[in-house]
Amino acid sequence: MIKSLIKAFLTILLIGGFAACAGTSKESRDMAARLRIADAYGYQYFDQIEQIQYTFNVKKGDEQVSRFWIWEPKLDKVTFNAMNYKETITYYRGNLEADFANKFKKIDAWFINDNYWLLFPLHVARDTQVKVEDIGRQKLPMGDVKAGCVVVTFPAHGGYTPGDVYELYLDDNFRLTQWVYRRGGSEKPTRITTWEDYRQAGPLTVALNHRGEDDNFRVWFTNVGVKMTGVEGWMFANN
Repeated sequence: MIKSLIKAFLTILLIGGFAACAGTSKESRDMAARLRIADAYGYQYFDQIEQIQYTFNVKKGDEQVSRFWIWEPKLDKVTFNAMNYKETITYYRGNLEADFANKFKKIDAWFINDNYWLLFPLHVARDTQVKVEDIGRQKLPMGDVKAGCVVVTFPAHGGYTPGDVYELYLDDNFRLTQWVYRRGGSEKPTRITTWEDYRQAGPLTVALNHRGEDDNFRVWFTNVGVKMTGVEGWMFANN
């Protein structure tokens, strides 16, 4: 119900030209930023997505890890495979709460991490518990120019890393160009990376590459595709 209301509100704002009056109050500017980011990444089509697949790749110094995922959002069903696992693992995220010692907890923590790197803007749209604040144009953390900045704050309790804060630096189309991650709201940034190499995977817009402040850290995605209701086959991120 909440998701449907957000989408309906998004449509009304876009049709009505909400940009013309976004400056009337801080609350309206914050809501406008959340909805514009959602629209820039294709959130209005999210309820038509049956499956999303991707391989998450990360390089930290000399170490490199790859993990393959298939996520079925309507069922919250996850399929996982990685180099250290001999078999493919499938589980329903809704079942994890029943058993704190569930063997899939560690895998699910990886899932959340990898999924947020790919689909963070969509999660901001879906999660009504997160606070979104438009703080205007700020200097980029990597670079000398300024860009629009939105601060996303997660609740202080619950989840894998409560209290996390993200600073999103946006282009004129409300797509991320860089972000700053502050674990638990720490004053010192935990991670700063780019958001780049944008592609279309069906109706969704995804950034396939994230570079850190030096060559010691990079996240990138391969095999990104979606399956949509009523459409046969996978729709892969175009090259």
